[in-house]
Amino acid sequence: MNDKAQERVEDARIILTLLKFDAERANERSALVLLALLRLPPGGSWARAEAPLLGTRAIMDWIRDEYGVEYAPNTREAVRRFTLHQFVHGGLVVENPDDPSRPVNSPKWCYQVSAEALKVIRAFESDAFTTLLAEHLAVAPGLISRYASERELTRIPVVLPDGNPVTLSPGGQNELIKDVVDNFCAYYAPSGRVLYVGDADEKWAVFHEDELAALGVTVDKHGKMPDLVVHLPDKNWLLLLEAAASHGPVDGQRHSELSAAFRGSTAGLVYVSCFPSRAVMRKYLTLIAWETEVWCADDPTHLIHFNGDRLFGPARKPRSAQEEGGQL
Repeated sequence: MNDKAQERVEDARIILTLLKFDAERANERSALVLLALLRLPPGGSWARAEAPLLGTRAIMDWIRDEYGVEYAPNTREAVRRFTLHQFVHGGLVVENPDDPSRPVNSPKWCYQVSAEALKVIRAFESDAFTTLLAEHLAVAPGLISRYASERELTRIPVVLPDGNPVTLSPGGQNELIKDVVDNFCAYYAPSGRVLYVGDADEKWAVFHEDELAALGVTVDKHGKMPDLVVHLPDKNWLLLLEAAASHGPVDGQRHSELSAAFRGSTAGLVYVSCFPSRAVMRKYLTLIAWETEVWCADDPTHLIHFNGDRLFGPARKPRSAQEEGGQL
């Protein structure tokens, strides 16, 4: 990075510090992200800063092209989670101003410097900066609260069987997850205890780790959980539900993965693939594992059972040859 680029990065760090961001959000990475969001090259003027709509990949590409700093692909999540998220929650940046209801896993997900912050940043090299900064900081709590309320309006409200409300990020699998909680649980697990709900934006939207541990389940937080885990205390069943709206159902491989992940469970395991409709289910019909259940949101009062020794319940563990009357 040449001297001019380094000077511009140091200015961006100063601005972030003055906007009351912590050290992690005022380091070189965060400064470069801010410069990318402003489309401000090393030789550019703060007064000419812009506010385009940019995704994470476009931000990283611009940093590489203009400042010669190339981040490895696996750092994309760090940029998103440890800089952009905090910029959003600090009111510096807004998410998807063109479509606030955009699903979190959409390739069109984007960020933009807020109009209020842009006005302050453009004045950085002028005499008006100090006054504008003070005015902005005075109203920032209200702006942050407004942005948070606007984000909350786009989230999907869900009421768990025990009456506790949660919200999920918009779009993607979460519309189907809401259907599963609202309808599947109402018909098949009305007294069930939801121990885990995954969210594309926040993996652990609901997570009762102690209750799972009491059932003998130790969760690997780096592993792939089912979309929902529901305990039926009266039957001592643990329902492992996959919301298969855009990815596959419980196929043979997924059945093996879940069996291994929940192998310590003292509750019987029930594997359920959940689809938005039977039309979607038909695409995956040949993949669905035996000894599992299928539920379709467009016909919520019915289950489809794939073979096995019982309808809707944990498969019985195979007995030994001696128990069957045979020989080893």
